[in-house]
Amino acid sequence: MFKKSTMQSRLVNFLEDELAIPPDWISLAQAKGEQDPSLLPMVLWQYGLVTLEQLDRVFDWMEREPLATLN
Repeated sequence: MFKKSTMQSRLVNFLEDELAIPPDWISLAQAKGEQDPSLLPMVLWQYGLVTLEQLDRVFDWMEREPLATLN
């Protein structure tokens, strides 16, 4: 459980700090993502809250992370 919350926190920090995604948008996507943090980027994109370019940046970030999965 600790790993999951740490990765989720790091993902949220990346979204807010690097992509300037408002916290309210992230909260909305988390609620729609059925508590699965790995779905967060796709939910943000599906709702038009991030561009395809931003989505690519998120996936690139996720690949570079030492703990590659969010689950």
